[in-house]
Amino acid sequence: MNKLFVEASPHIRSPRTTKNIMLDVIIALCPALVASIVIFGYKAAVLTAVCVASCVLFEFLFNKIVKKPGTVSDLSAIVTGMLLSFNLPVDLPIYMAVIGCFVAIVIVKCLFGGIGQNFANPAITARIVLMLSFTAAMTTWAEPLAWFKESADAVTTATPLGVISSGEGTLPSLLDMLLGVRGGCLGETCIAALLLGGIYLICRGVIRPITPICFIGTVALLSFFKGGFDINYVAYQVMGGGLILGAFFMATDYSTTPITDKGKVIFAIGCGVITFLIREFANYPEGVSFSILVMNCLTPLIDRFTSAKPFGAIVPKKEGKKE
Repeated sequence: MNKLFVEASPHIRSPRTTKNIMLDVIIALCPALVASIVIFGYKAAVLTAVCVASCVLFEFLFNKIVKKPGTVSDLSAIVTGMLLSFNLPVDLPIYMAVIGCFVAIVIVKCLFGGIGQNFANPAITARIVLMLSFTAAMTTWAEPLAWFKESADAVTTATPLGVISSGEGTLPSLLDMLLGVRGGCLGETCIAALLLGGIYLICRGVIRPITPICFIGTVALLSFFKGGFDINYVAYQVMGGGLILGAFFMATDYSTTPITDKGKVIFAIGCGVITFLIREFANYPEGVSFSILVMNCLTPLIDRFTSAKPFGAIVPKKEGKKE
């Protein structure tokens, strides 16, 4: 006689696994990686490879030390390494990138129980730690396409948001913004490549479009009013900085964002509002990373107030309430 197993709902069977979901994310990140190598040269490939290798190694060693089953094969460490590298300046010293990988994998991910149990996005948290620890290195931007030039001297430039914030310098054209020919972190500049990857994830069912649309839409709407209804100002605010990268690839993280659609809307709008406020009123010209981290911390509260009541559940009556 076959044994009968009783399991908790929902009783859903799906061919999707953590590994093939992460593989889809890796594929979606590849266009931006190729674009970063074209824009910033071989250093982009080196920094990405170092971050990926370090994240995989730290996760492998942690599991060995604490005698836990290996989890490297689920590819999540590779995704974390790629996302972290995409949030770094291409000329960042290698040892700083390795420190960021340690923070992301060991402190944020593994010490909280591994994938699915971390309270915040590992790559986002690591970037903020590096930003606060090595501010000068994390805000020094390489000039795009400088590796095509004959001079071997390093050339730095300002980001579009930095130009808008300071009022000094020249903004790149909107076409250059779309193609990534501007200063910034190595994986956030080419908007066309990021949109291609984001659309791929939506088509594959890995992410829902609700979060990117609400996140980007909130920033765009607030910028529209702040900029005096100037569409060009809105375009620079949307394509400048890491908004597209954050909206599609980090604000959609399964374990650190709300479960319900209502919760996702609240989360994304919150990210958009905080991003706008930091850009307009804080010392940093960019606020995507901080906004996602803040909303990650609020996710349990959002889930608590937006989760649907289970069918047939009895809600306790308040004392003194009449029928």
